[in-house]
Amino acid sequence: MTDVVIIGAGPAGLAAAIVCADHGCKVKVIDEFMKPGGRLLGQLHQEKDGKWWNGMAEGDELTGRAVRAGVQIELGVSVYDLQRSEPGWIVHTSKEVIAARSVVLATGASELPVSLPGWTLPGVMTVGAAQVMANVHRVKPGSKGIIIGINILSFAIARELQLCGIELSAMVLAPNRILHPESASPHRVMDTLAGAAHMAPSSWMRIGGNLLKSSFLKKTAVRFYPKRGVTVWGIPVQLRKAAVEIVGDRQVSGVRVADVNPEGEVLPGSVRELAADFVCVSGGLYPLAELASVAGCPFRHVPELGGRVPLHSERMQTPLQGLYVAGNITGIESAKVAMAQGYVAGYSIMFDRTPEDLSVRDRLADAVASVRRIREEAPIQFHDRISEGRAAMERLWAEFQAENGAQ
Repeated sequence: MTDVVIIGAGPAGLAAAIVCADHGCKVKVIDEFMKPGGRLLGQLHQEKDGKWWNGMAEGDELTGRAVRAGVQIELGVSVYDLQRSEPGWIVHTSKEVIAARSVVLATGASELPVSLPGWTLPGVMTVGAAQVMANVHRVKPGSKGIIIGINILSFAIARELQLCGIELSAMVLAPNRILHPESASPHRVMDTLAGAAHMAPSSWMRIGGNLLKSSFLKKTAVRFYPKRGVTVWGIPVQLRKAAVEIVGDRQVSGVRVADVNPEGEVLPGSVRELAADFVCVSGGLYPLAELASVAGCPFRHVPELGGRVPLHSERMQTPLQGLYVAGNITGIESAKVAMAQGYVAGYSIMFDRTPEDLSVRDRLADAVASVRRIREEAPIQFHDRISEGRAAMERLWAEFQAENGAQ
């Protein structure tokens, strides 16, 4: 029997694996991708202090530490079922069936696609797919692109694509669809961008973004937003234009966009076409939590965390004994937060096995405090009310514990 099986070889999974292996556990990490590191692999951005965050280098370092600690990493392997057993879990994979005392779900997040006419044409992809093509496989997705969907994720990846020498001619709103009402709302998008104003590339943008914390000024800014957009890194950000159709014969040749009013409604007679040879769509991220559901874990809907997430404690426990979660499965945040949560999950497993070990208890407390600190220091948040979401989950966990007895 394996002591710990970790599903997901991203920053959260690898961090949890390192802790468990360092404490003498037999650990196996499973991931369906060909290389460990998860979303770290495509990340490349400049920090507030001017230093560059190289996700691939960070992933290689974590992987090296895990391997040196004795962690077994299985790549190109999928997990399709989890079953409770005594004294732990049965993990069904595309390669084998594994008995484990503890399981950590570190499956991360997935992208919400944006559907509109023409979205199945060759040359249309999510921003995450473009990021992987450019930063991992070193292949340009095209020469001149348009991003549909204005959010923190698309902004971050737009800059990375530029660094690869790719021209982006515009960022426009997603179409007004039932599944993505917030993505099509100029007011809601302005809220998101104002929360990241301190990361703007110019001082006047940072000052303007700080002023937008006033709801009156925010509404005024949306109403009088320039029709040509505001240029960020040379990319026109079109907050008052939305995509209505992706066009092309056998592949993408452009995007039809229309002017919208402050409520996101298309203005008749305003459609025009922008040329492009590839299109990135971005509806944001949601927790990839299907395996938690298969395992029977209770869920709660917390919009500030990205939607439905497994019920969990600050110690990364779930109500199911021996099942833990870490990373974006618990709510959409940065890779640094995911890594810190992975350390918490690892120490939580060790503490639950040896509660009398005071050193493990102290390290667990330090790891929990580290997550809070890293979250507070994060330069951007994918959800601008993440702190409210975390507080809500803590309340929901306490209520569950009160109703069902402490785990």
